[in-house]
Amino acid sequence: MNHIVTVQDAVTAFADFMEPTKAELDAIEQEMPVILADVDLLDAHIVTLDRTPTEVDERRIRRARRRALAARVALVNRTTGASVPGGAA
Repeated sequence: MNHIVTVQDAVTAFADFMEPTKAELDAIEQEMPVILADVDLLDAHIVTLDRTPTEVDERRIRRARRRALAARVALVNRTTGASVPGGAA
């Protein structure tokens, strides 16, 4: 029988080098509103998986979809504005 401990040692041997960099953490933080809006949209869809969506469910999904889209637009506008020096288009 092969023990998984030898595989685990090989996998976790480089764990110190696998940590995210500050730039990666900053990018995740900048994208967090989009991530949270997508989670809300998924929650709205999950609620309706085992039943027929009611009018309230449909409104919740529409609101969540609009929030997710607005978060994506805001992220694109922030990243576009940050990459253009002087704010010129």
